[in-house]
Amino acid sequence: MEYLGFFASIIIGITLGLIGGGGSILTIPILVYLFKVNPDQATSYSLFIVGLTALFGSYSHYKMGNLKLKSALYFAVPSVVSILIIREVIFPQIASTLFSVASYTVSKDFLIMIIFSILMITAAISMIKKNQTEIKSVETNYFQLSFIGFLVGIVTGFLGAGGGFLIIPALLFFANLPMKQAVGTSLLIITINSSIGFAGDLYIGTPIDYTFLMSVSAMALIGMFIGSQLSKKIDGTKLKPLFGWFVLIMGFYIIAKEVLF
Repeated sequence: MEYLGFFASIIIGITLGLIGGGGSILTIPILVYLFKVNPDQATSYSLFIVGLTALFGSYSHYKMGNLKLKSALYFAVPSVVSILIIREVIFPQIASTLFSVASYTVSKDFLIMIIFSILMITAAISMIKKNQTEIKSVETNYFQLSFIGFLVGIVTGFLGAGGGFLIIPALLFFANLPMKQAVGTSLLIITINSSIGFAGDLYIGTPIDYTFLMSVSAMALIGMFIGSQLSKKIDGTKLKPLFGWFVLIMGFYIIAKEVLF
C-alpha cells in the first residue's frame, strides 16, 4: 500500500500544477487510507505537503507572470487569521471522543473524515459543472475577497485542505483575474495558508515524522513539475470535470468506509 501511496502522491502534485487546486482533496485520503496516518495528524502532514508543493508551483507561475501579489495578500491575510484561530485555539479543544449513541461512538477522527468527504463531494460537483466564465467588473471587490479568504482559512485550519477549489472561483469573480493568473495566485495563497497552519502545529508540539513527510513531499514535487510542464500544453480547465468525477467517487467511498466498515 505504501508504494501505491507514493505513486498517488505524484498525482497530488500533478493536480496542483494543472488546475491550481485539488491536491489537498487527495492528500488526506492518501495519508489516512494508504499510509495509515491518524486523521488528526494527517491534517498537519497535508498542510506541509500541499504547502511545499504549491510553493514550487507558484514560483513556476511567477516566472510566467501569472502571480497577482495584491490580490493574494488581501485573500491570504484574513485566511491566516482564521487558520490560527482554528488550529491553535479551537482544534486542540475538541475531544478525541465527541459522543456516543447506544454502542456507536463518534470520534474526532470520524468527524474529520466525514466533513472532508462532504467537502470532496461539494468540490466535485463544482468541478463537474460547466466551467464558469470570467466576469469582469469595474474594480476588484477586495472586501468580499478578504471575507471569502477568512472562510477558506476555516476550511484549511480544520481539514488541512488548501482550498484551491474555493480560491480559484473567488479570484475569478472578485479579483477579476484571468484563469491562468487565478491558478498561479491560488498556488501562492495555498503556500501561505498551509505554511502558517503547519508552523502553528509545530508551535503547539504536534509530533512529526520528518523522514516520511519529506518522502511523500518529494513525490508530490515530482508531480508538480510534471503538472507545471503539462499546463503549458493542456488547458487545466478541461480536466476539471474528469477530476471532479474521480473526487466525487472518492468522497462517497470515504463516507461508506467510515460509516459501514
